[in-house]
Amino acid sequence: MDHQDLKLSKKIISSYKKRLEKEIFERSMKLRMPQNKFEEIINNNNELINLKKALEQLETESEHHSKI
Repeated sequence: MDHQDLKLSKKIISSYKKRLEKEIFERSMKLRMPQNKFEEIINNNNELINLKKALEQLETESEHHSKI
């Protein structure tokens, strides 16, 4: 992957992660869930965990490419 591909991938994944977090937040507000409950949901959501890992891997790869 070249630098532009890495940058675009990070942007797309980050955008999707933010939308998913926002959706969880909005649904939690509609259900009048306590703040600590929806934060727990966000922190333990498998899809969000995988997105965070993917972003970390892309960041590591991006750092590696910038050193070359």
